[in-house]
Amino acid sequence: MALVALLSNPHSTGNKSMLPEVRTYCAKNPDIFHYEVEEIGQIAKALEMIARVKPKVLVINGGDGTVQSALTELYHGGHFEGTPPPVAVLPNGKTNLIALDLGAEGDPLEALSRIIEVAKGDMTKHIVVRELIALSDGSEGARPVLGMFLGGAGLAETILYCRHKIYPLGLPNGLSHFLTVFAVMFSAIVSVKSRFLPARSKPVSITFIRNGELHGTFSVLIVTTLEKLLLGGQAGNNKQRGLMKFLAVDQKPLAMLKMIAASLRGKLGQTTMSGVHFQQGDVIRIDSEQSNVVLDGEVFQAHRGSPIVLRSTPPVPFLKLAA
Repeated sequence: MALVALLSNPHSTGNKSMLPEVRTYCAKNPDIFHYEVEEIGQIAKALEMIARVKPKVLVINGGDGTVQSALTELYHGGHFEGTPPPVAVLPNGKTNLIALDLGAEGDPLEALSRIIEVAKGDMTKHIVVRELIALSDGSEGARPVLGMFLGGAGLAETILYCRHKIYPLGLPNGLSHFLTVFAVMFSAIVSVKSRFLPARSKPVSITFIRNGELHGTFSVLIVTTLEKLLLGGQAGNNKQRGLMKFLAVDQKPLAMLKMIAASLRGKLGQTTMSGVHFQQGDVIRIDSEQSNVVLDGEVFQAHRGSPIVLRSTPPVPFLKLAA
């Protein structure tokens, strides 16, 4: 038996400098079972081994892509008898969207220490449930990839631009994200095309099963089961469980400015605005001539006749530090 099982990806950005400290911390703490993977393909074996020690909490130490891979295997692998342990996430990646949604921010070791303290007591008030996004091509028998945050249209191009153009500069994360947002806003407002700026999105068709269709070219497209959206807004006022939250912003300067203003006021996704579309659905289909989407760090493409289909899963338990 172990109180906490820690699954680490040494190749995630934060772990390249932090992992020696994490190893030292774990070696001194008998409550932690620490398992490291050398590549994402080893996560299935890692969870098989972790299941044997029956931890109260499974902690993932890596970026959003590592979390996505672990959640996919946790959901499909059946390694744990009955309900798997609640999942906690350390803030040790580039964006940390999932960790932030679960109240983990700041120093990863401090977050791990807090998780251990919570696990020693009654965890009831810290357990929250989140549906996951199951992404597939819609074909029968396909194994979906699971995650919690999907960016598409112009947002996907922005994420890829930041990854390939800005991060290699070696700047701090905050400055990298600021420069990316500035480049996106400059490109959108003045309609300038350049190889030094993010690529402009292509027309996308969105189908909400039972809720109609939405067609257009969007600067932002978000599908999430997290409580918070990318830019700080809450994911809508409707608290119906089992529904993915969808936000799209038309590729127009005025719509972009409305979205930014709503985000700064903390109202993004909560008020109706022209050019800003918010819906919820249990099945969402994304179709396009060729459009990228990014699910928790992994890139997928929708093609005409080969759409991306998103479905929400039954609830999965997570550990939230801010009870």
